[in-house]
Amino acid sequence: MIIDTMEVQDINSFSGLESFKEVYGILWILVPILILVLGITISVLAIVWLEREISAGIQQRIGPEYAGPFGILQALADGTKLLFKENLIPSRGEIRLFSIGPSISVISILISYSVIPFGYNFVLSDFNIGVFLWIAISSIAPIGLLMSGYGSNNKYSFLGGLRAAAQSISYEIPLTLCVLSISLLSNSLSTVDIVDAQSKYGFWGWNLWRQPIGFIVFLISSLAECERLPFDLPEAEEELVAGYQTEYSGIRFGLFYVASYLNLFISSLFVTVLYLGGSNISIPYIFVSDFFEINKTYGVFGTTIDLFITLAKTYFFLFVSIITRWSLPRLRMDQLLNLGWKFLLPISLGNLLLTTSSQLFSL
Repeated sequence: MIIDTMEVQDINSFSGLESFKEVYGILWILVPILILVLGITISVLAIVWLEREISAGIQQRIGPEYAGPFGILQALADGTKLLFKENLIPSRGEIRLFSIGPSISVISILISYSVIPFGYNFVLSDFNIGVFLWIAISSIAPIGLLMSGYGSNNKYSFLGGLRAAAQSISYEIPLTLCVLSISLLSNSLSTVDIVDAQSKYGFWGWNLWRQPIGFIVFLISSLAECERLPFDLPEAEEELVAGYQTEYSGIRFGLFYVASYLNLFISSLFVTVLYLGGSNISIPYIFVSDFFEINKTYGVFGTTIDLFITLAKTYFFLFVSIITRWSLPRLRMDQLLNLGWKFLLPISLGNLLLTTSSQLFSL
């Protein structure tokens, strides 16, 4: 059988086109992920600098000022220092658990950012179970801490890992019940649908006004999930040296540091999405022009406005979290567990029952 030269060229060009489509498809997936990771990294550096400046102001001392203008490069300098430090491994520890524990904590939190709608049509993955995906994945992070504590072969590290697991279980349930109440109001588990449901009625449609009890419980539970003062029992210096971080150094120690701020940032983002309308700019007595309204002709400028609004609300709650950390004393372990099981759990369950009843009567 004789094949014409032109047919061979057509076949080769078609194969090249298919290969180009495959490469384009891979890039179409990787580029948004890289942009999201870059944005998260910059945000974490900004949060670290912001906390240092606020804590310095509260304690009436001078904060970072040498690394870059106003000390904005101090966090980057600290991270670079950790990169060049030696990674010590306990001689009698479980090396595999010790090594992968920090990575599990960071990766599980990073995946949660994929369901955050930063603006109109500005979300990496719009899953139908977006909020439950966040809860499920965030539950993996304490497992990494427990693995790190057990693999360190250190009693203080192991106690810190056990505390992290107990604290996560205690506050994960009230957090989930609050999310269920929001889902009942929005008739959806998708983060995009939850934001859209709040945008229908403007400022007064925010779930903050419809779920004030759930908002308070969610805020307290999210702070406890982040393991920050007054809920930093897993790494209490006076009792456990440094908790599950005791045997770590170098980049592995830095991963725990990054995971803490990643968790704080994602928690503040979810407070914004679930209770403050996400990128909804509706403010009473201020009429917004049609240019800023949500529509399908949004361009780069409109997306930037949405992103700015979302981050402004998020950084407000970051500010509240930082003020809380540097103002309140640490709870005892029994006080922390009693708060979760005896107070927040019944309150969140009652809030869910009230929300369910109101939704049934409104049908």
